Amino acid sequence: MAHKLVIVESPAKARTIGGYLGDGYVVESSIGHIRDLPNNAADTPAKIKDKPWGRLAVDVDNGFVPYYVVPRDKKSHIAKLKSLLKDADELYLATDEDREGEAIAWHLLDELKPKGIPVHRMVFHEITKQAILAAVENPREINDDLVEAQETRRILDRLYGYEVSPVLWKKVMSGLSAGRVQSVATRLVVDKERERMKFRLASYWDLEGTFDAGSKHEQRMFPAKLHSLDGTRVARGSDFGQDGLLKDSSKVVHVDRTRAEALVAALADSSYDVRSVEAKPYKRSPYAPFRTTTLQQEASRKLGMSASVAMSVAQRLYENGFITYMRTDSTTLSDGAINAARTQVRELYGADYVPDAPRSYTSKVKNAQEAHEAIRPAGESFRTPAQTGLTGDQFRLYELIWMRTVASQMKDAVGQSVSVRLGGAALRPDGGPGEDVVFSASGRVITFHGFLKAYVEGTDEGAAKDDAETRLPALVEGDSVSAASISATGHETKPPARYTEATLIKELEDREIGRPSTYAAIIGTILNRGYVYKKGTALVPAWLAFSVTRLLEEHFTRQVSYEFTAGMEDVLDDIAGGRKDRISELGEFYHGSEKFKGLHTLVSELGDIDARELATFPIGDPEAGINLRVGRYGPYLEGPDEDGNPTGVRANVPDDLPPDELTMEKAKELFANPAGEEIDLGNHPETGLRVVAKNGRYGPYVTELLPDDAKKNDKPRTGSLFKSMSLDTISLDDAVKLLSLPRVVGTAEDGEEITAQNGRYGPYLKKGSDSRSLTSEEQLLTIGLDEALKIYAQPKQRGRAAAAPPLKELGNDPVSGQPVVVKSGRFGEYVTDGEYNATLRKDDAVETLTLERAAELLADRRERGPAKKTAKKGAKKAPAKKAATKKAATKKTAAKKTAKKAAKKTAAKKA
Repeated sequence: MAHKLVIVESPAKARTIGGYLGDGYVVESSIGHIRDLPNNAADTPAKIKDKPWGRLAVDVDNGFVPYYVVPRDKKSHIAKLKSLLKDADELYLATDEDREGEAIAWHLLDELKPKGIPVHRMVFHEITKQAILAAVENPREINDDLVEAQETRRILDRLYGYEVSPVLWKKVMSGLSAGRVQSVATRLVVDKERERMKFRLASYWDLEGTFDAGSKHEQRMFPAKLHSLDGTRVARGSDFGQDGLLKDSSKVVHVDRTRAEALVAALADSSYDVRSVEAKPYKRSPYAPFRTTTLQQEASRKLGMSASVAMSVAQRLYENGFITYMRTDSTTLSDGAINAARTQVRELYGADYVPDAPRSYTSKVKNAQEAHEAIRPAGESFRTPAQTGLTGDQFRLYELIWMRTVASQMKDAVGQSVSVRLGGAALRPDGGPGEDVVFSASGRVITFHGFLKAYVEGTDEGAAKDDAETRLPALVEGDSVSAASISATGHETKPPARYTEATLIKELEDREIGRPSTYAAIIGTILNRGYVYKKGTALVPAWLAFSVTRLLEEHFTRQVSYEFTAGMEDVLDDIAGGRKDRISELGEFYHGSEKFKGLHTLVSELGDIDARELATFPIGDPEAGINLRVGRYGPYLEGPDEDGNPTGVRANVPDDLPPDELTMEKAKELFANPAGEEIDLGNHPETGLRVVAKNGRYGPYVTELLPDDAKKNDKPRTGSLFKSMSLDTISLDDAVKLLSLPRVVGTAEDGEEITAQNGRYGPYLKKGSDSRSLTSEEQLLTIGLDEALKIYAQPKQRGRAAAAPPLKELGNDPVSGQPVVVKSGRFGEYVTDGEYNATLRKDDAVETLTLERAAELLADRRERGPAKKTAKKGAKKAPAKKAATKKAATKKTAAKKTAKKAAKKTAAKKA
């Protein structure tokens, strides 16, 4: 029976759209990309393997023609699509409306090769029945310019990665990768750490006072800070440079502790008058609706979601018809969406909150596609979060999008901000007037909250939120006030804050590097490749990233520059708009021009690169000769020994030590107790073998040194130090006790031997297959048979021991709303909201763990879904299951035969 075939990307989208279209339509998914450049030599077509450019799979000498292949795991699915196409009388390519979706549609058309039937490009920005039916009625042709732009991006990334990565393998470390945008994002994180390493601390003091406006004011008390001395403003943190010195000492006065405390004493009996009162109207307009990057940033700040988790949740919301397309750089709303938002404002907050005219927004993003829409609730009328039936992450993200969209069509928040100056004189020791001292106080009162009733944007680094209010008494110039208390307060300047996922996304967007749809993937790549790791929510570069970035900066300066990378986005936009030619732009990038050397030329003419120099970073004063080196097995320190050998001593650097914390003092500490260095404790009293203590990769331990004539299979006894022990204080007696573990405690009445052992998850007793946890490591050495039998006489806890009290309470999770606590479990410390448990990473310390970090860990855990349950041992399988298995095996064999036949044919096609 003839039908109309509609092809989308995902099965979830296919199910939703299929329900809207009904009979006469068959909706199938492509399951993402169906064709790409080959990923490895096995996938590379035989006819291009021997070509000079065969490894690239791009004919760089003849118009940069790419050679595509269908991945082996997609061939059976392509066969299925072709089978469905045979009975179709029309084909609708309904992939996403961005460049990526346009390219997928083109690949489908080129691979399926429909004959004798109409082919339509069907686009929509939301999956609602009305939008889908309208898209079917109003199809268009495939946009070749968009396809060209996407293909150019793919080829650029292939050329960059395949030409530069081998340089990293040879000169830095095997297995590394370089990427056109990935490497620039890594450089941003490294540059931020370089700023922190150059940073020098500065301290400054000021005065904080609580003032009394008198009994005639309902609110008498208010805070104020020291503003100026004798007309010169007091220095704040922003007045100091990275070197710890004042930027301009002629404009500010630096108050130290001595002077601050002297001022407090001198102001003990001073009186104050109001020198000035400046009131200004306050107005705050609503934020534009979400686009991809602002959604990722707010999801990070408010919900603790990583960029990848936020996009994954948004993808599911879009595919199930709850929100519009989530990869967009537009802040435009359709007329229907504006009306829906204004209607909900009127219904939920009242007519007073609806502006006279609809609000319109224009994206500040360069080359934003304004024909697209912002991310908003789907449909011509919005469902409130409670009406969706959503739960968990999907509910929280939908609620965020809904609130932002509704707030965008509300009135401004208005109020009044006030700035007050208080003046007084510090008294000299003889009682006469001294320095003229001015304190400042500021306040803000919101008289009409407007859009703030619906939505308040999150802030970074503790900045004040838009709805924050500070009330001051109704003071007028000339009023007298008294000081209830004045105290001196010390401050220290802080190094530049490291990037978080949210702030790195903002930085990439501000610099116009990459596209919004790629940011989550970029951050995921630099984390997975080991260039960057997380410390809490901060992104910290590994020393490996310093080596890679240094090589790229010195030998691929243009390709890794921020300006060039941003400029390539303009080139791609011009290709998408039909204003530039793909071949000439790729030619300049790869082969070069009169002005610039191309990538291929740079790789071919690299010359000698001193790999050792690339991997060497001086620590502290270069004359001290202490260097960090990036080695094959990780970073380590190298320095001079007592005999003057410049590389005589070494020490490993912990993986989780941030580069800016590796100071000269820390280096000396690591040298004092390096991994691998042996501390001789003496000979074992029983075996006579020499016992040494070491600091190993997994912590400090003691071990016996076997004699030279030991047998090959002989293994030395080892024992990890208890948490209460250290290498500085370990004695031979302690070592002998540790080497005695596991220790035989005694024999139970049933003849089973009970032993005390220290395992991966802590100390425990073992009797046959029955294990019982101990409360401390010291019990391993002291517990007797009677105490052990008492433990075994108690009923065994099912699974785990009785629940211990929480180690820390953090507050309510932003997703589930449940209390989040830190607990200690069998596998280490973890956070839980009662439904999901998330193990702390190696960089997470219980003492410094925040609610935001805990929420991020829980969000990642939820994204992986519930834990899979393993089948019980001994469970019998039904006969039907066996039959099904046999049938499946037959199908699998047939599929293998089909795959072998297909493998004989050339899989690649010349585009």
